[in-house]
This record gives sequence, structure tokens and C-alpha cells, in this order.
Amino acid sequence: MTPQIRTGVYLAHPRPGSFNHAVFEAVVEELRARGSEVMAHDLCAEGFAPLLSAEETGTVDPAAGARDDQVALHRAEVATLDGLVFVHPNWWGMPPAVLTGWVQRVLVPGVAYKLGSAQGEPAGLLRAGRALVLNTSDTPADREETEFGDPLDRIWSACVLPYVGVADVRRVVFRTVADSSDAQRADWLDQARREAAALLA
Repeated sequence: MTPQIRTGVYLAHPRPGSFNHAVFEAVVEELRARGSEVMAHDLCAEGFAPLLSAEETGTVDPAAGARDDQVALHRAEVATLDGLVFVHPNWWGMPPAVLTGWVQRVLVPGVAYKLGSAQGEPAGLLRAGRALVLNTSDTPADREETEFGDPLDRIWSACVLPYVGVADVRRVVFRTVADSSDAQRADWLDQARREAAALLA
């Protein structure tokens, strides 16, 4: 019997009813319909605390675990996942603070990576081989690229996910959301479902 694929889906948007929530729900539904065991986390609704404490910036002892029960749960869970999905808006060229805090508090040494040399070259520890990032944006694509250099692409595809061992990083941007029609949003939700399904292939 084929082992069930475990997928973590993380939403970072504070407003219920937002298009980001609709994308999150569509992805979770699609993955579960295709047999994946889904760990779905609406980080804002769960009250995930993004602030990295002074204590957490010290030496991390993975054997001791996190003192924060919620962080400990996320650390233990992320180590078991086969795939990752992140759903969030582009805010100032960055993920929202709750997701940035999740990265800093959960993807820590001993859990997500280890430093393998004096030069600081990491060895990724996550077993998740692939990730899908679904972003919303109100910036046109040409302006995003020419004026800003698409910082979210650099954050996920160069700085974060390869560092923890995720080699296959996929990203889709839905834009521009503010002036989109109901029909356009429906098409985007269908695309999000297709991308989620492809993640399991």
C-alpha cells in the first residue's frame, strides 16, 4: 500500500472571507480529495505568536524542544511533511509578519537545517521535497519585476526553502486582486486547485 502523502498548508492572512482564505480552502479541499493527509493551519486564526524571543535566539537544542507548546507542535509536524504549501499576500515585498515569525521560530537549526561548514553552508533536514507558494498581489507583474525585482521570489526560492532542503519550489502569483472580477477569481481558484494537485504528482 502506498504511504499517504502528508502536506502542510499554511495561510497567513488576518481577515476571514479574504481571497487568500478562499485559496487556502480550495487547496486544502483539493489535496484531501486526492488522498493527502493535510495539516491545515490558518496561522492568524490559531493565534500563532510571531515574535522570536531572546531565549529562542540562543543555542537551539532540538532534543529539549521548544518551551512554547504551539511552536513545539509545528516543529514536530513540519519534520514529518512530504510537501508544503504557503498562501499569503505580498505586503511590502514580504510575507505577513505571522508567516515570517513562523519561519523564524519553526524552521530552526536541528529541526529544518544544520550548518555543515565553517562558512555556514547549510544541510537541509526537512524531508519535504517540494513546496508551492501561492501569492496575491495588487502590483502589476512588469512593475514588480522592473522596479522591485520580485523580492518574494528571492525570499522563498533562494533564501528560505532551499536552505531547509526543499529543492522543488513552485510559485504562482494571482494579480491584481483588488480590481479582479468574480469570474477571474473563480479561474484563479481553479488554478490553485490544479497546482495543488500537481504537487502530489
